[in-house]
Amino acid sequence: MILPPGTYRYELRTAGALVAFEEERITSLTMSGTRRSVDGANRHEVETKLSGDGVVQRVSVRYQRGPFNRTAVYDADGDTLRGRVSAVAGRNEVAVALGRYREIDAGLTFFKALLIAHIRARGDERWTGRVAVIDPNTLVAASLKQTCWRRDDAGRLWVYELRMGETETIEIDAARAASCTRRRIARPHSEPASEC
Repeated sequence: MILPPGTYRYELRTAGALVAFEEERITSLTMSGTRRSVDGANRHEVETKLSGDGVVQRVSVRYQRGPFNRTAVYDADGDTLRGRVSAVAGRNEVAVALGRYREIDAGLTFFKALLIAHIRARGDERWTGRVAVIDPNTLVAASLKQTCWRRDDAGRLWVYELRMGETETIEIDAARAASCTRRRIARPHSEPASEC
């Protein structure tokens, strides 16, 4: 078990204003979670099956905004993440390449915590690689190059670069080994920093 089992709750804020809640549950072989906007209009749900060594094997994702729904199911198949995205207009098949370490991110906090836990388990201080990122709005996966590095000597602060100039600072809870206590997201030329 690479992440401590338990229930995790986060408040996501943009410029100090509460915008969403996340609740996540982690067991030895599963991770599930929900992000819902404060007004209840948007809901993002994820269920994940893990291998014994903490690698994502299957991801089921659901997005709901008012009366509109999207669902997707992805399976790690060798070096490829394959899935089906279903929406009102039909169904699309999606296949993207997995990186060397087969990292997947479906938009909830525990995916960043899992990626950092893998980096720490390998003894690395810096990592750059491909991550199969499932967009929380469209549920379509893309293989993106991302970077993560340790920012302090204690190994509690990590900077995660999603795209050029868009970073998250993630603070790891010392008492719960690999769980995230705070994320601060900085996006250039757009909205103010977000925090959870």
